[in-house]
Amino acid sequence: MADLKKLFVKTYGCQMNVYDSERMVSALGEQGYVETDTPDDADMILLNTCHIREKAAEKIYSQLGQYRPIKNKNPALKIGVAGCVAQAEGEEIIKRQPMVDLVVGPQAYHRLPEMEAKIGSGELLVDTDFPIENKFEHLPKLGGSGPKAPRAPSAFLTVQEGCDKFCHFCVVPYTRGSEVSRPVDQILAEAEDLISRGVVEINLLGQNVNAYHGLKDGNEWGLARLIRELAKIDELKRIRFTTSHPNDMDDDLIAAHGDCKKLMPYLHLPVQSGSDKILKAMNRKHTSADYLSLIEKIRAVRPDIALSGDFIVGFPGETEEDFQDTLELCQKVRYGQAYSFKYSKRPGTPAADRLEVDETEKSDRLARLQVLLSEHQMDFQQSMIGKTLPVLLEKPGRMDGQMVGKSEFLHAVHMDAKPSFVGKIVQAIILHSERNSLSAKIVS
Repeated sequence: MADLKKLFVKTYGCQMNVYDSERMVSALGEQGYVETDTPDDADMILLNTCHIREKAAEKIYSQLGQYRPIKNKNPALKIGVAGCVAQAEGEEIIKRQPMVDLVVGPQAYHRLPEMEAKIGSGELLVDTDFPIENKFEHLPKLGGSGPKAPRAPSAFLTVQEGCDKFCHFCVVPYTRGSEVSRPVDQILAEAEDLISRGVVEINLLGQNVNAYHGLKDGNEWGLARLIRELAKIDELKRIRFTTSHPNDMDDDLIAAHGDCKKLMPYLHLPVQSGSDKILKAMNRKHTSADYLSLIEKIRAVRPDIALSGDFIVGFPGETEEDFQDTLELCQKVRYGQAYSFKYSKRPGTPAADRLEVDETEKSDRLARLQVLLSEHQMDFQQSMIGKTLPVLLEKPGRMDGQMVGKSEFLHAVHMDAKPSFVGKIVQAIILHSERNSLSAKIVS
């Protein structure tokens, strides 16, 4: 135990980064590292970064500056930058912050232990290549070779990474690379490993998850077939997936929402805008009519499905008329939940050099959109009152004797329950709707 070293990981951004951070902890665990929740006594600090917003790099440089006093006290401390900012900035990070020991992009995490071992050799440890080999083939399983640690009842499992869509606002193709799908057997093995440690709900993860096309025995599987195969595992009770692109929502995946009972009635399907002019400017390669037709097909097989979406307000060239098209689309879809943001430049993307909409106008439009989206969310939550829903209990709530879980529709639901109920699916009657959650009472 005396040889164990402490690793502090700070994760920014998407769930893919959360997943990658877990893999990096596991990989470095084989080098004698154990995770700590504070940087102050760490032997290594690793920032797993996100580049999705404007000035993301500056925030990382600022964070690194905050670690300087720790480095001054402990010159042996190793500091690494990983993720999408690492991919975008490369050697510039070490030039601006010489205290950084290594920089590693998202496709090279499996080489992190080798890089860590070379620190102090005088070699410039920057790896932002897009290698031929698939990183998923090399990253160790969660927990490494040691005892299997218990898991929360719900877990993410990455099945796909990267994107070939090249939306004009998005950096993913430049920082994560082209679409790569994991082999089916590798995914099934990881799912079995998660389930053996108490996981009963798996959320399949990918930057463009419904573009999944993994191989098994030389045959290509789509996401729907993978879901149906996972559903055969008795101990696995719930399956979800995120995030999807409308253009890859094929008929088989739509059908799965109707015929696969373990696939939850919740779908995050971003449209970004209701204006065909703006969708074209974004390079989305679908129209608002295409999207609405897709929603109609999905609801035909699963009428009660909860839909979620993403919206960018004030994309370059957006007029008030374009914005009204977005409001109209929202009225037609009536999302159970949605995320909305003002457009901000993503460095290196085609839209970054275009003339932006006035900031005041962007703020005004965002406020109006969020009022509408909140109304629809509250209407959907109110419709749950009086219904008895299966809820997967996951963790203690803020109040004594309270537990929090998720409904099939991804609502946060809190109720009085014993801590021993973690990981159990209970039948609960919904009593009240709150701003972003439901309260309930167990009935069985």
